[in-house]
Amino acid sequence: MEEIIKTANLKKVYGLDTPYPKTALNGVSISVNKGTFACIMGTSGSGKTTLINILSTIDEATSGKLLIFDQNIVGLSDKEKANIRKRYMGFIFQDYNLIDSLKVIDNILFSLKLNKKNIINETEIKQIISSLGIEELLDKYPFECSGGQQQRIAIARALVCKPKILFADEPTGNLDPDKSAEIMELLEKINEVEKTTVVMVTHDSTIVDRFKKRTICLEEGYVVADIMKGGYLKHD
Repeated sequence: MEEIIKTANLKKVYGLDTPYPKTALNGVSISVNKGTFACIMGTSGSGKTTLINILSTIDEATSGKLLIFDQNIVGLSDKEKANIRKRYMGFIFQDYNLIDSLKVIDNILFSLKLNKKNIINETEIKQIISSLGIEELLDKYPFECSGGQQQRIAIARALVCKPKILFADEPTGNLDPDKSAEIMELLEKINEVEKTTVVMVTHDSTIVDRFKKRTICLEEGYVVADIMKGGYLKHD
């Protein structure tokens, strides 16, 4: 299997120039193969959000290596990292990050226009919208939609850019159990049908147990378990 994300001894320390630096990640070494659905779990302060932010190039590691499709990301300029994001990545956030002043259809097309991507046609966009069941929402504004609908809109916005890797930070955190299961089923379909690699942060163990995805468990900045559907991965 093709390895598309790899970290080696990744470390993140906040406040290095202060008397009380805080180590958020301490020697994290993981790899993610193409087509994986990986959940990052941990209690508050475990480093899970820091890890996904670094993997998605939103934050910078203090030391160590991060390879995305064999390219070392640590030390790249902001412009170079932005190009990596445009080329490979899509993002889904807990609070949706939709623009209330834009209609749903314009929110969906926003990233596509911002990134000046012409790699997806109108037929494909309509197919994504149809697959997410949001056709009747296109002329509405986000504040007129429910939380579950807004998350579907956010997923559509990410998918129109045809990402190789979809990063999702607590995508079910603001939803009730039924809506959470619906969103997980959608992400599972995207992973299995489109072969999109999904890396998701969640605190909800019931979601992970139900869908039985790979789970990377963090505790105080360390990887303490790496669990596959069939059992534990070896971890040093």
